[in-house]
Amino acid sequence: MKNYQAYLIDLDGTVYAGSKRYPKAKAFVERLQAAKVPFKFVTNNTTKLPVDVVANLADNHDIHVSTDNVYTAGLATADFLDERAGETGKRTVYVVGEIGLNQALAAKGFTVDEEHPEYVVVGLDSDVTYEKFAKAILAIRSGSTFIGTNSDSNIPKARGLMPGAGALVDLVRYATQTEPIFVGKPEPIILQNSLELMGIAPEDALMVGDNYQTDILAGIHAGVDTLLVYTGVSTPEQVAQQAIQPTYTIPNLDHWDIEVGPVD
Repeated sequence: MKNYQAYLIDLDGTVYAGSKRYPKAKAFVERLQAAKVPFKFVTNNTTKLPVDVVANLADNHDIHVSTDNVYTAGLATADFLDERAGETGKRTVYVVGEIGLNQALAAKGFTVDEEHPEYVVVGLDSDVTYEKFAKAILAIRSGSTFIGTNSDSNIPKARGLMPGAGALVDLVRYATQTEPIFVGKPEPIILQNSLELMGIAPEDALMVGDNYQTDILAGIHAGVDTLLVYTGVSTPEQVAQQAIQPTYTIPNLDHWDIEVGPVD
């Protein structure tokens, strides 16, 4: 097995499920910290700022990290649009999303335009309304560029598999008959940005996640080896049907040794 120089780790379904703790994931993170192996939590959750993710991990899961260990799809979306907008001055958006996404975009100089924005960005929004959808749909149908933060159909929570950002994006896609540009997993952008921030080459990193359709495909698309842990969305039966298999699969993170790989 490779001696991986860095780990990219999903959160929901991999490190926890909503308020439900995963003690084996906590122990895994602590093994990385003890060995001084760099890692970054790469999450499709756009509702939180990195500081909120860090606080949630500490307060609710007894996992203690810094904001440097967190890269969200909200940050990745803001970075993507910042590069796309360049010096054009076209930095207006309409957002279906929460504080993490809104603040990430504001930090890059984007302002809100509810009628004729350059971009419509759709992410997870637990307070979404018909009117929010209507404004997004009308703007896209009038020519705004449609951005989806990620395509997650569901998010593992303590209650079960709840609707994800992809479910909201699909409503807008259906109503506009327009395909979005996705930024988060399974697109490679979020992993590529994370690795660039860490100074790590793709072949030296391992992507750890519970969802084949997002985490594992993102790793495959980015040229990063993958570790699928069966603690969240994907099941062994579903994964067995896939043409490209994860590099490794394990029942939970107790079955992974950062020096030797899978263990019984």
